[in-house]
Amino acid sequence: MTNKQPSPETQPAEDRLEDRIYDPNRLLDTLIQHLNLKNDAALSRALEVAPPVISKIRHHRLPVGASLLIRMHEVSELSIKELRRLMGDRRAKFRISDKQFKPKPVVDKDAPKS
Repeated sequence: MTNKQPSPETQPAEDRLEDRIYDPNRLLDTLIQHLNLKNDAALSRALEVAPPVISKIRHHRLPVGASLLIRMHEVSELSIKELRRLMGDRRAKFRISDKQFKPKPVVDKDAPKS
């Protein structure tokens, strides 16, 4: 009995290593190809975002936000799940910190300081 690893061609799409590494360039390149666009400037026009947004995403200075991901879905008709897989995001659930729901303490400006 051998523990032979399946070849990349036979592995399910969710299990390939290249799909587990965060790479927004793969997502942007796929969108350009899928929409038959020439470059990032054409993609920014199609997504209705400023060209520097695409550049910042490519250079890992800006994450792909939820609103942009939804816009990509609307324009390309690719599923959100597929778009997330293309950029290497394989989280099954998104968790929000408890701290985001706790109200901030009220500071009374008239109270004497101790």
